[in-house]
Amino acid sequence: MSKSPASESREKVVATNRRARHDYTVESTFEAGLVLTGTEVKSLREGRASLVDGYGFVKDGEAFLDAVHIPEYTEGTWTNHAPRRTRKLLLHKAEIGKLDAATGQGGYTLVPLRLYFKDGRAKVELAIAKGKRDYDKRAALREKQDTREAEKAMRDRTTRAGR
Repeated sequence: MSKSPASESREKVVATNRRARHDYTVESTFEAGLVLTGTEVKSLREGRASLVDGYGFVKDGEAFLDAVHIPEYTEGTWTNHAPRRTRKLLLHKAEIGKLDAATGQGGYTLVPLRLYFKDGRAKVELAIAKGKRDYDKRAALREKQDTREAEKAMRDRTTRAGR
């Protein structure tokens, strides 16, 4: 029995890092699994997480995610987890090598973009990114504003012509 295309890639996004695309230029992205405890999974299923201060690193041939805030599970007891603990990432050896080589270059870092469930498994979308300067951020905001104004002008023009 084959699965339908809609059920194959069911994703439930838990958290996104919207500031990452503003503060960094994203070079490439990777999907990684997360090693989590039971209370972390339950807290994520409630839709509670923050990727704002999170970053990734490679140490001794293993990839880790640090400073991602997953709050304690409200119904948890003494088995609750630490909200900002270092979590291991599940990646192939070749992918870890690429991440290690990229972060070894000056100015590049690993930034989490999204935290989501894919077919019931917790995943994180990691990006190899380079920090933007302030003038780059201003230029990007100006470009976005210009395209928004141009779209509005086109929309207004077509509405006037239709009268």
